[in-house]
Amino acid sequence: MADQPATMASSLDDLWTVIGARARAADPQSSYTARLLAGGVERVAQKVGEEATETVIAGVRRDPNALVNESADLLYHLLVLWQATGVEPEAVAAELAKRAQGSTHGRTGRHGQGDRSTSGGKD
Repeated sequence: MADQPATMASSLDDLWTVIGARARAADPQSSYTARLLAGGVERVAQKVGEEATETVIAGVRRDPNALVNESADLLYHLLVLWQATGVEPEAVAAELAKRAQGSTHGRTGRHGQGDRSTSGGKD
């Protein structure tokens, strides 16, 4: 059977599984994920900020290849931050679903932004 194309959900699920495994068992000497987690929440958060900035720059430059690469880096580091702080992806998914449901029923989101609620009203 031919390989199926990756979906965003399956890619993030797979990444979450790898991050969890490395958090539990990997040697910081040989695993970037384990080394990053060993640096603590502050270090992980710093990396998320750096990657977010690089993603913004790629977007402003309208460079699709760079935006894809930086987006992947940002998502990876965000998932590492979730791991470091004990946030489960299901909690984020539930929050997104709640916001989407609110916007489809004419209710406003967290910041009173109507259909902008899926981004927390920050777009």
